[in-house]
Amino acid sequence: MALALWCGAVSAAVPEAPADAASPLASEQVDVRVSEALAHDEPTTLLQRGLATWYGGKRWHGRRTASGERFDRQALTAAHKTLPLGSRVRVVNLSNGREVTVRINDRGPFSPQLIIDLSEAAAERLGMRHAGRAQVALHRSAAVRKPSR
Repeated sequence: MALALWCGAVSAAVPEAPADAASPLASEQVDVRVSEALAHDEPTTLLQRGLATWYGGKRWHGRRTASGERFDRQALTAAHKTLPLGSRVRVVNLSNGREVTVRINDRGPFSPQLIIDLSEAAAERLGMRHAGRAQVALHRSAAVRKPSR
């Protein structure tokens, strides 16, 4: 199943799957249903569950990302296959409950077992930098709204 994009944002809610339903390397993509009722999504909407890795280090630092900006391994950014560039996603490490909000600025990962590649700083905050990978849940991040004048 693929994510559907509407007005530049992913929109839909997905029921949580039982913990024993997913294999450690399986990734689940959500079945997205676009409707008027979802135009004002809650920030806790589950988008995807699966395996995350991180990339970066000195090898990638400074290279151009898909968004055109230079990769900064200390920035809270990530690569995702289909989420809109510039969107924000809350990533929760399912083994320890730690979470971080990242901005999507690159494309990838290119392995079918993986759902997201995190920057080194994001992996550190999630407590998965040394392990290299972790089961995570991706949630819609609360929209950053500019104050009205």
